[in-house]
Amino acid sequence: MMDVKDCGGVILTAFHSFRIQSDEQKHTADNRKAQYPRIGMSSPGSGSPLAPDRSVSRDSMEDYWSEMKNIQEDRQDRQEDLVERVSSDEAELEEAWLQEAGLSTLVTGTQSDGPAEALLSTLTRSQAAMVKKRVDNYTQTLRKRNRQPMRHVRDVFSMPDASSELTPPISPNGQIAPKLPQWNPPKVPPACAGFTPPDSKSSSGGSEPIMLAFDVPYSEAARAHRKGRECHDCRRIRKDDKDLPGFQTVRPRQGVTRVNDLSSEDIRKIGYISLIELTTFYDIMGIEMKRNRVERSKARDSGIFGVPLTTLLENDQKKYPGSRVPLVFRKLLSKLEQTGLQTEGILRVPGSASRVKHLRQELELKFYEDRFDWDQVRQNDAAGLLKMFIRELPYPLLTQQHLPAFTAAQSISSAKHQFQALHLLIMLLPEANRDTLKAFLEFLRKVVAYEATNRMSLWNVSMIVAPNLFTFRGKNAKQEEMQVAVAAAQLVRLLITHQDLLWTVPCFLISHVRKMNEAAMGKKTPTSEKTKRRLLRRWNVEKDRDRSEVTDLRDGVIRVHAPLHAKVSMAIQLSCEMKARDITARFDIENGRGSRSGSRRQRQCLFEVGGNIGERCLDPDAHLLDVYHANPHCEWVLKSR
Repeated sequence: MMDVKDCGGVILTAFHSFRIQSDEQKHTADNRKAQYPRIGMSSPGSGSPLAPDRSVSRDSMEDYWSEMKNIQEDRQDRQEDLVERVSSDEAELEEAWLQEAGLSTLVTGTQSDGPAEALLSTLTRSQAAMVKKRVDNYTQTLRKRNRQPMRHVRDVFSMPDASSELTPPISPNGQIAPKLPQWNPPKVPPACAGFTPPDSKSSSGGSEPIMLAFDVPYSEAARAHRKGRECHDCRRIRKDDKDLPGFQTVRPRQGVTRVNDLSSEDIRKIGYISLIELTTFYDIMGIEMKRNRVERSKARDSGIFGVPLTTLLENDQKKYPGSRVPLVFRKLLSKLEQTGLQTEGILRVPGSASRVKHLRQELELKFYEDRFDWDQVRQNDAAGLLKMFIRELPYPLLTQQHLPAFTAAQSISSAKHQFQALHLLIMLLPEANRDTLKAFLEFLRKVVAYEATNRMSLWNVSMIVAPNLFTFRGKNAKQEEMQVAVAAAQLVRLLITHQDLLWTVPCFLISHVRKMNEAAMGKKTPTSEKTKRRLLRRWNVEKDRDRSEVTDLRDGVIRVHAPLHAKVSMAIQLSCEMKARDITARFDIENGRGSRSGSRRQRQCLFEVGGNIGERCLDPDAHLLDVYHANPHCEWVLKSR
């Protein structure tokens, strides 16, 4: 920061720091201060995520006021033509929750042995009690209107009312089964059975790190809140630590699983379980989890700004198959990373309003024709366009239905429990939203890394980003909503700092998916004698083929298929310490450079395919014998991601 006190009477007219305000700017700031009084990070009700004596700094609040002013002025320049309808119909909201949780058959009345029944058979007692509560509430609401529900809650669950009693401790494999045909799945070890010692140090400046365990559902670990007690984690609010808490994890022997390591079908099931678990977790924590259903009357199907993410990606994939983040969003991030990371006040200092408006029009007309001149875009203009893109999405980046749940996480007093809530919410986001948010957070982390030159601390960045994420197009920014956005800066800090952990799939969710798939397989019975004979013939052919490949695949022996290598398969005896990286290294040694492809071979990864998982790309440090025991009937395939 430049000090102008001792400038010797020299007036610097070419330098304008973002901290030096004109009289008009000071007057505007004073008006904003009067309109939006100083807001600390304390949250009524459940305590504060931060210590009471640590309110938001004056500079951060000024950044926030300035950002809100820019947002309001931007909205006034354009007439919003989107109309929102927020449903307050309780039955409709409960029905939407059940559908998103993969339990639509409980609403439609379809007696199906499909995914819903398989999902119900894997729930813990607390999770099953929550589903029972939602179904019961839906049923009672219909009865008040003299409408008969398709299925009564007694038809779904054969269990006592557990909503008022604390459920006893259960293991990760504990289940409460609904009224279904009896079927006992094989015993599967917990997904995280056997941990290696922690191999990472805390980055919290010497403070004792908070241990994160991913093998037990978060709702089970937080059961102390059921009777109004505080758990150990909530009592560990440190009043003298200005940094975010450091989290320490243990590496599961089956390896770390990231969101993109799983098949889309398994990720869909992860979403079902995550919604049930999040609702259960919030209920135990005593947090009201509101839900909105919003229908918008208009949404553009072409162009760039104000177009849904899914529509943008559909248009982008026609030209660039496999695109996961909108191209224009990627291009804006790339422009900022190339020229703006070291710019003082990047994200804070707005570009010229008229120039940004002109660039917006140019992008709409020329971007998809490859005629847009990126050299004319200045750093602050790119930052303004980036934030404008996020704000003008017709459906919020954090999604309309889950935005209240993100907001509710602000009232959680424990940083650990806040992280757990965010973790489940990230698992709930649609793929397009999750991938776009991750790209944005990766950029923000780079901005903070250059704090020494750009003067943008983690708090500064979070205070500016929060209003853009937690307010959305067509919604008026009232004062109470601004207070929510200020508190949301703490969540943005967690998202930026711990994004790598947040994008890993907890082991207990993978264990749920395995059980779901096993339950579903147990219910797939042939419908006719002809089908049975056809399946038997296919099974015999596959059995003969396997015998021809290896005479005796003993316990602990796997066959790895590598279709892109010269040696396309190999039988391997597993040992306790053999890892996925050992398999890829062995194939590289055996094949040398003899790949089928004349060009340089892409990096190969080992996958477990089938069995009780759709497909999972294995962590190079995954212990294969543990994966084999968890999924003994899978295929092992070496291929590119």
